[in-house]
Amino acid sequence: MYIERLELTNYRNYASLDLSFSPQINVLIGENAQGKTNIMESIYVLSMAKSHRTSNDRELIRWDQEHGKIKGDIQRKYGKIPLELAISKKGKKARVNHLEQNRLSLYIGQLNVVMFAPEDLNLVKGSPQVRRRFLDMEIGQISPVYLHDLLTFQKVLKQRNAILKDNRGKLDFTDVMFDIYTEQYIQVAVQIIRKRFYFMDLLQKWADPIHQGISRGMESLEVSYGTLKELESGQTVEQMEEVLTKRLHEVRKRELERGMTLVGPHRDDLHFFVNGYDIQTYGSQGQQRTTALSLKLAEIELVKQEVGEAPVLLLDDVLSELDDYRQSHLLNTIQGQVQTFVTTTNIAGIDHDTIRQAEIFEVSAGKATRKT
Repeated sequence: MYIERLELTNYRNYASLDLSFSPQINVLIGENAQGKTNIMESIYVLSMAKSHRTSNDRELIRWDQEHGKIKGDIQRKYGKIPLELAISKKGKKARVNHLEQNRLSLYIGQLNVVMFAPEDLNLVKGSPQVRRRFLDMEIGQISPVYLHDLLTFQKVLKQRNAILKDNRGKLDFTDVMFDIYTEQYIQVAVQIIRKRFYFMDLLQKWADPIHQGISRGMESLEVSYGTLKELESGQTVEQMEEVLTKRLHEVRKRELERGMTLVGPHRDDLHFFVNGYDIQTYGSQGQQRTTALSLKLAEIELVKQEVGEAPVLLLDDVLSELDDYRQSHLLNTIQGQVQTFVTTTNIAGIDHDTIRQAEIFEVSAGKATRKT
């Protein structure tokens, strides 16, 4: 798949923008704070209906306007799909083929993207929240059901936490609604955990050989899903529900002491091991960056396998963060395979055929023009 055309109206610092792109490599060049990342973000928002930079949709709208809009023509193997996302203070409205979608979960997945930005280099050494978000965003692209389950989980978790908070400090209590929420919580938590196990198995399948390639065969990578030790990917729904039920019973008093749910997908994590060593604790910065790069390249292969088409790759100011070898490996991997967008202040330091053959766009003060 690839983006054939992108239109922005009152988005960030763009009053209007209308660009057609190459299905191969597109490079956005310009000084900082001119609007390069805003274009990248708009593509991500068109895909995911949310920004990777802010949770406040109002920030996406041009400062003196009430509404913003992103439109894109997406080429898929079965034809062209027009996508549209209108943003206002009241929320978002999404259209596929000019038809409004009742739920955003029905919209997401029409355009698949893999974003690689400098902050993604913190995927390994950052907080568990960063890695859970990585999981949720990537699984959500290939599984609309997962997004629905995730929203349900967050709603039930909030309701369960509210009751725990109201009864904080009690040794025990009886509440029929709490029992109902707990039962619902366990059911939807298991669905999320099962999907995460499935995703992690696929990610491991692709990430290890990629990592070995980047490290010239010197390092093997193991990625594991950090959840309750009693939970395993091969277990049935009933077995997982039994584990969660037992564990929640065991921590009941601690939950009442703290007024919050202490067990579940919202507390899970990812773990990375290179040659058997935990690189979150013992790895060098180079190893951590290689792992982050391996994960992103594995994502491309995973989406390709699950969806049947390669996603669009967004490299937002990340090439300058990689050394020459990792940079070359990345560019060699994507060459001719994936529509790619690259932002940079200067391409002089990027010595690669992929960049020399790219479409170049110059970005300045909220305007982007194709360089001839």
